[in-house]
Amino acid sequence: MSKQYNFYGWKNATVPAVTNQYAGIHTPQDLYDALSELWCADTCAPRMRSGWTLANKTLGQCSITAFLAQDIFGGEVYGILRPGGNYHCYNVIGDCVFDLTSEQFGNEVLNYSDNPLQSREIHFAKEEKRLRYEKLKADLQVFCKK
Repeated sequence: MSKQYNFYGWKNATVPAVTNQYAGIHTPQDLYDALSELWCADTCAPRMRSGWTLANKTLGQCSITAFLAQDIFGGEVYGILRPGGNYHCYNVIGDCVFDLTSEQFGNEVLNYSDNPLQSREIHFAKEEKRLRYEKLKADLQVFCKK
């Protein structure tokens, strides 16, 4: 029996990696499994860090996770406008839509259509976000060499 996931789009997230830079990461599910070991308070968005727990490890991880997934699988990163003016990021590759960090919203249903394209230049203009992305990427590289 195959493993069940709770992130949005997991059943159809069958796109292959476009890089072999991360040993063992062949599908978005593989990436989710690895990141589940790596997401931490230090990679959580600072404004959400006080709410981060092991039970809600995807909290505040969306943009850095989506751009890392883009590095591995290609495609585009889109954002859902949230109350407060921030965007929740997710991945689109062809007709495959997946959101590795959707679990942070519990039972809330998000709208994954007609959202704006997100740019790493704009997101990473915030140095703290760029540094969190670089930490997560470096941690994944080390994890994949085990």
